Amino acid sequence: MSISESQAPSPSDNAAASSGSSVTDRLVEANARYAADFTDPGMDARPVLKVAVVACMDARLDLHEALGLELGDCHTIRNAGGVVTDDIIRSLTISQRALGTRSVVLIHHTNCGMQTLTEDFRHELAEEVGQRPNWAVEAFKDLDADVRQSMQRVRTSPFLLHTDDVRGFVFDVKTGLLREIDPQH
Repeated sequence: MSISESQAPSPSDNAAASSGSSVTDRLVEANARYAADFTDPGMDARPVLKVAVVACMDARLDLHEALGLELGDCHTIRNAGGVVTDDIIRSLTISQRALGTRSVVLIHHTNCGMQTLTEDFRHELAEEVGQRPNWAVEAFKDLDADVRQSMQRVRTSPFLLHTDDVRGFVFDVKTGLLREIDPQH
């Protein structure tokens, strides 16, 4: 199986196909319903709690619910694995320097797909499409070690103004609990 082949369609994929609408069509329809009752909350782009949360893009993580956050409380920056990459540093720099955040919370999670990949994914992709990606996969085996590495990347970035309140956690997808990672372990 090539890396471009996806998993079997989910029941929601089948429902969208049978109704003649795509998932994107369903999202646009949901937005129309949302907008019908929408009232501008009059918020500033600056997060009320002055915090940026960096987390994995995994669909099982409902960060606002899990952290008791409301609309406008934080900046949420997500990618595969919640790994601190150059683009995460870019977003954090804008968050801090232009929009006033001061704290950074990093969240990885148990049973992460990034624990099953290696840099071979990148090499297979290059073979398949004929072009080598200019990004690293950033896969990892040890959750705690990767959270520590991400904390270190934030703390040592010359672009960030506020690196004293950087904390890292692992979210347990079975219990919903966060486990804090000691940066010095």
